Amino acid sequence: MGKVRMTLTPPVNHWWHVTLYLSARGLSTGPIPIPAGVLDIEFDFVAHELVIRTSGGGRRAVPFVGQSVATFYAATLEALGELGVAVAIHAAPNEVEIAVPFAEDTEHCTYVPDHAHAFWQQLIDADRQLRRFRSDFSGKVSPVHYFWGAMDLAVTRFSGREAPEHPGGAPNCPDRVMLEGYSHELSSAGFWPGGGAEGAYYSYTYPAPEGFADAPVPAGAFYSDEFGEFLLPYETVRRSADPDALVQEFLQATYRAAAELAAWPVHAQVEAS
Repeated sequence: MGKVRMTLTPPVNHWWHVTLYLSARGLSTGPIPIPAGVLDIEFDFVAHELVIRTSGGGRRAVPFVGQSVATFYAATLEALGELGVAVAIHAAPNEVEIAVPFAEDTEHCTYVPDHAHAFWQQLIDADRQLRRFRSDFSGKVSPVHYFWGAMDLAVTRFSGREAPEHPGGAPNCPDRVMLEGYSHELSSAGFWPGGGAEGAYYSYTYPAPEGFADAPVPAGAFYSDEFGEFLLPYETVRRSADPDALVQEFLQATYRAAAELAAWPVHAQVEAS
């Protein structure tokens, strides 16, 4: 669904035009322009189906349960075609080591509704936290949005300066994606299902200034050499006496370390204090 949005939506810097957004039912593409009006696609984690709608009143739904990747892909293409939406995508996953084309992937066929719903509930919590964090920065900052490659909900602040060329190297992802995404100095934070038994909040900066890994962070958070970023496990947050305060302290501390150690312009350092 992210690839459909990417193909049909005008490009935006840092690939902000390809992301998904939290919705009251799950994750949504938001409005996608098509010749006949608007298309939107939503992963509904309440009814556990993919819902495809057009501004002309068309609607199709594809259930998640009982599908392999291949059958789900075929059913989705059929539904789009019935709504008059013609789109050609690169039909294989990105940012994974083994990228089996969607039409050939009959191995992955498990969908557990309770697990999907629980992850969505985590995203609801993280979206609230990240929107609060985003609100006190008046420099260039991304929306709070969901990148489907790494499955993370993220918000990114920028210093306003260009960054050294990114080396690329993400699995099954063209280097030009990383070159554009990391073209400017940034501090990025978010939530993803890795990094802990129940997922984790994360924070990193590019390029990472000297001393960043040793910056002080709240108890329970730590710097991961494996991932090259700070992590705050979700289970640590969940067990905290004040979860909201812990997450905000983590987000502010890691951002402050990035901005101060890299000597960001003064306006980019103090507007989030």
